[in-house]
Amino acid sequence: MSSSDSADNISKWEERVCINSGRKFFKPKVSGSITPAVGMLFKSFDEAFAFYQRYARAAENNNMFKIYYFEEEHNHIFVEDEDIHFLPAARSIDYVKESFISGLSAINIGPVKAFNIMKTMYGGFGEVGASKVDCKNYRRDLNLYIGEYDAEMVVRCLIRKKECCPGFTCDYVIGEDRRLKGLFWADEQSKKNYTVFGDIFGFDATYKSNKYDLVFVPFTGIDNHFRNVTFGGALLGSETADSYRWLLRCFVNAFGSEPKVVVTDQDAAMKRAIKDVLPRSRHRLCMWHIWEKLKTKVGPVLSANTDFNTRMTHVVWNDTIIPEDFETEWHSIMSTFGLENHEWLKDMYDLRFDWIPAYYHGEDLAGLMRTTSRCESENYFFGQICNPRCTLVEFFTHFETAMDIQRHEHRRNDHDTRYIECKPWSDFVLEKQASEIYTQTIFKDIQIEIDAAITKCMSKSVNTVGDVQYFEIKDFRQPCTSFFKVQYSKEEDGLSISCSCKRFEQFGMLCRHIFYVLRYEDISEFPRRYVHRRWMSDVVSVGSNHSNIRFDEIGRNSEIDKVYREIVVANEYVVNRLVGDLDELCRYRDHIKSYIDKTDEVMVAAPPPSRKERFADIGGNIEKSDSMIRVPIKVRIKGCGVQKRIKSNREIAIQKSSKIQKSCRVCGGKGHNSRTCKDKVSSNAIGSSNAM
Repeated sequence: MSSSDSADNISKWEERVCINSGRKFFKPKVSGSITPAVGMLFKSFDEAFAFYQRYARAAENNNMFKIYYFEEEHNHIFVEDEDIHFLPAARSIDYVKESFISGLSAINIGPVKAFNIMKTMYGGFGEVGASKVDCKNYRRDLNLYIGEYDAEMVVRCLIRKKECCPGFTCDYVIGEDRRLKGLFWADEQSKKNYTVFGDIFGFDATYKSNKYDLVFVPFTGIDNHFRNVTFGGALLGSETADSYRWLLRCFVNAFGSEPKVVVTDQDAAMKRAIKDVLPRSRHRLCMWHIWEKLKTKVGPVLSANTDFNTRMTHVVWNDTIIPEDFETEWHSIMSTFGLENHEWLKDMYDLRFDWIPAYYHGEDLAGLMRTTSRCESENYFFGQICNPRCTLVEFFTHFETAMDIQRHEHRRNDHDTRYIECKPWSDFVLEKQASEIYTQTIFKDIQIEIDAAITKCMSKSVNTVGDVQYFEIKDFRQPCTSFFKVQYSKEEDGLSISCSCKRFEQFGMLCRHIFYVLRYEDISEFPRRYVHRRWMSDVVSVGSNHSNIRFDEIGRNSEIDKVYREIVVANEYVVNRLVGDLDELCRYRDHIKSYIDKTDEVMVAAPPPSRKERFADIGGNIEKSDSMIRVPIKVRIKGCGVQKRIKSNREIAIQKSSKIQKSCRVCGGKGHNSRTCKDKVSSNAIGSSNAM
């Protein structure tokens, strides 16, 4: 605190001395128009606070203050050194702790766990400089600051990101009450991935990803390492056909084309939207969901029948049979087990073009995604990072963390492909070439097919008609059919080859039967015509982190964050280098501590921003207005809550009959226990009469 004896400064105050205590009081000389007075009315607390701030600034004495009273004696004993951290004045959530708590929040670690981590890092509770409650209060205050501005903040941040990153796309829709109804986004890297891997994707709605119960809808494809790749995401306030139509239109506008195949569950709203917006895409229903329903629809007795399950599995999940074979076997199963008039099975048969692999036989890459398990595993993946209580602002930091993890894994797989050499299993020259063409994951699959071509396949006959050779290949690992037919010919622009198993058409990878023929014909150059681009090791490059800015960096002073990270990294580097030399380490410590006094002087001249100012830096200065986008109102969605659909009496009876009933320990019967067993009651009665 500074003092001043300037007469001009003091003259701005009216001084009064209390007769009883001798204490002095000062009243600033300020215009009455800006002086608070009893009875004044304000529309909000913020308006009242702003009025008071104006009064306080006018009452300032050129930022100079005079000490007029000082009491040196304390009215309490001094706190022990080891207890100083309990004093409120010794605790604060400063910039470093805020950054630490926010960073851990991005991976769904709460403030309490963050405090425990800091306690371990700093060497004890007293060294943290804050308490567990302080950490919780910081997170609470930040969420309170976000409050009803949550949706507005998110939309503003995404729009700013779009301005800073031309490849970023976002779109949103609001209702008549200006509440957020839908939000879609995709970045530049997602678009690059879609150009290569966007031939097929699935999407599914997941629940409990935010405090408003907006459903999270990620679009999931398969990358060149056969791992999930996310093309974009959306939040929807409802699961109606109109909502999905809006979402799919946003997707097509962002990516510029439709996929060949779209996989979803049996959601009627999704089906209608896909038909209207993606007319050229093949809509495929998830086989797994239908297969699971089969167990309850046919009853416990039939679902436990081994013969029924084996035959149904063979006809439903088989990638090699043709539609005619499927229909013949399906009708045979229905006849054998008396299911010709089963309504649900008849409905599923009518939908066979949408879920049975036999009807996708030969379609490009149709075998890659037969179920929504990719989407469900993606939902589980995001669920590890998100939580159902988070704000929309938190959700987006969680989402980008998940994307960072996914893309880091992709780069790691790229690295392994480039620098880890796979050990060959044979001397077949095409195997070595395949290891240089494909990613490591895909090559391992190719390697299995090449090994099977050598060890498990044999040619039964070879017929030549003109320039075309026809091979009949016996596959000892595929008892489903007698022979696979391979057609082979040489052309001016290279060889032409195909197989009746249609593995290349369905998965984009050559089969063992074709590799058998290539080895038989002594082909020494891998046929590039049959290398699908999506499986190549260098098909897409991951964009630099500098080409995109993170959601949580928008609105913040990125230069300060950058310098802070550089200091942390530099400090870690120095400590790691000097940890073996105690004397040098101590000199480095003393050098760091010598800067403390200088830092205190800097803080007097330029005090750090208040918590409210820091919150505004994080989330932006937003004032309530009629044009503000409002947060959604919670609504019941298809997958939320614990309420179940009403089951029919038939389903209830089936479930009851399928439950394993325990046997009575007295008589071995079912439907009762040993306490209510009639035999036990009778024996007790006989025993009592004998005793009498």
